[in-house]
Amino acid sequence: MRRGVYLIEEVDFRPMNSRKPQEYLTWLTGYKKEDETLENPSFTEGLSIRSREIDLVGAFYAVGITGHPQFRAVTLWDCHGGWDGGWRQMMNIYDGVDGRLFLSDIDDLRFSAFSRPLGAVHGSPALADICAEGYAAPFYLFESATVRPGAALDYLAAVREERAAILADHGHRAIGLYEVLFCDTEVVTIWGVSLDDHLALQRAADAALGLDDEVEPDDRLLAWRERARDYLAGPWRETLLAPFPGCRLAPAS
Repeated sequence: MRRGVYLIEEVDFRPMNSRKPQEYLTWLTGYKKEDETLENPSFTEGLSIRSREIDLVGAFYAVGITGHPQFRAVTLWDCHGGWDGGWRQMMNIYDGVDGRLFLSDIDDLRFSAFSRPLGAVHGSPALADICAEGYAAPFYLFESATVRPGAALDYLAAVREERAAILADHGHRAIGLYEVLFCDTEVVTIWGVSLDDHLALQRAADAALGLDDEVEPDDRLLAWRERARDYLAGPWRETLLAPFPGCRLAPAS
């Protein structure tokens, strides 16, 4: 069984025009949905990124009040077949810098974009299986953490063995546990969650801190924060993403 290889991209839009991320996400989800009407689309047929080997699984509007720069969109791609599948196909368009690399339809919409390749670790579900199940959540918790050099796999193992069960008790489902590839200092995790479960977890953590006496505390949340510091070496942040209608991880309208 091959390792799952994915790509996450964060896109900024400036000047602050809230319609730009909407236009971008509408274009992107529509562009990839057209693939479903094409017979065997592939790069070798001159169809650029129109390929089912490079699957747009998640297209999200970043919930700015949780810590994202405003305005931002986040996309999550599945490289079917791993290194020799979708990843190879994406790399092919850089061989000679093929003209199909340049997507003029979205010129001037994006101000900047930052892509990170992700490698699934043991215990990380396959996004294809998540999609086949039909799972979708109204929000997704997006964690990006800087770890000590070489500690990414150890941190993710601790997440799998210790933190996942805690979050599951608060209605969070693991969507992906990823090592950021081509570096040894960063990890990404993604969890599906409802709004009620998101709020309940925040209150349980407040109660554990002695800042909320109306709900039951969960001291495991604070214990995990201490445990995580065994691996962390820099910025750690969790933010929320709202799935854009039309992407695979968005609830049916």
